[in-house]
Amino acid sequence: MMDPHLNKSREKNKVVIVEDDAEIRHGFQIMVNSAENFVVIATFGSAEDFLEKAGTLQFDVVLMDIKLPGMSGIEAVRVLKANNPKVEIMMVTVYDDSELVFEALKAGASGYLSKGTSYAKLLEALDDLTKGGSPMSSKIARLVINNLRINPDSPLTKREATILQLLAEGKTYYQMAEELYISRDTIKTHLKHIYAKLYVKSRAEAVAKASKQKLI
Repeated sequence: MMDPHLNKSREKNKVVIVEDDAEIRHGFQIMVNSAENFVVIATFGSAEDFLEKAGTLQFDVVLMDIKLPGMSGIEAVRVLKANNPKVEIMMVTVYDDSELVFEALKAGASGYLSKGTSYAKLLEALDDLTKGGSPMSSKIARLVINNLRINPDSPLTKREATILQLLAEGKTYYQMAEELYISRDTIKTHLKHIYAKLYVKSRAEAVAKASKQKLI
């Protein structure tokens, strides 16, 4: 008879952490392992070490730092998504650079959080990510908004821009849903549309076209 505890462990989403700062890496590991539905199966201090072992691991989510020694997190995302298109990648960084944000998203990252994100919001974002969402911290949302404000040809609808603005103000999904009189699932759907319109799913032709038209 199968051990029920073993079965429960197998049902958890398997997470890999790629972060060069050992203290931060350990902190993320503790936070993720404290959640009932996530377990860290491996941690790495560089993209090269991770990619070398990636083929021998089974994982669902990667927490990826953007600035790493050697290969950057963005380049690692490109390589990883080419070989593992279904894996979800959450970028986590201290850098407030809109170009880095868009490059990471275009490379195939599914979410983007600042390292100052709280414990509760990190776990909420991971849960959202595994359910098809595209989480973004308020800090990152502000970068996106500032980028779009200087772009008169923004592809976003008024509702999508409003959601980004509320997110930038630090509103939770619940608060946004209450304010806009829509469901939290609708909020998540709008965020996925925002990501798609910003050409952030590694669709090379779409990115090239958008860049040519100066939409991004």
